[in-house]
Amino acid sequence: MSKFVPLISSSLAGPLGIMHLPRLWQKVSLKATGQLHDDYPDIGAGYDGMVLGALGIEADAFRSFVSENKPSYIECENWVAQNSDLSAAAIATLNRQITQYHHDDDTRKEILEAAGLDDSAAIADAPNLNNLDDWTAFHKEILSGVAV
Repeated sequence: MSKFVPLISSSLAGPLGIMHLPRLWQKVSLKATGQLHDDYPDIGAGYDGMVLGALGIEADAFRSFVSENKPSYIECENWVAQNSDLSAAAIATLNRQITQYHHDDDTRKEILEAAGLDDSAAIADAPNLNNLDDWTAFHKEILSGVAV
């Protein structure tokens, strides 16, 4: 069975407007079917925890819902809407936190170096660095056939 590097960006949002939720759904869905790449957690402490915390949803409850029901993304959003009382203002605050988060300098340099860029690259925000990290892993693992 193939294992997949999640390629949905943390900066993407579905109809509810919650950034990172589509990526979180994808990772938990892949893990539930044994297809999430081993280097990726289904629910980690970073953006995953930030989003679920803002939603007031326990990680185990989200994981159980997705694992047991294998919902489409819209079905997942409907469940989130029913199990959260997140206001438009709170969503806007969460989205700002996501887009304005920056990795520490060592992590930034590591991601840039792995992608073949030097430290002068103008990428500083975590969502775009994470995209670059995912694309690098995808290229090495899938296109080049080199395990990461």
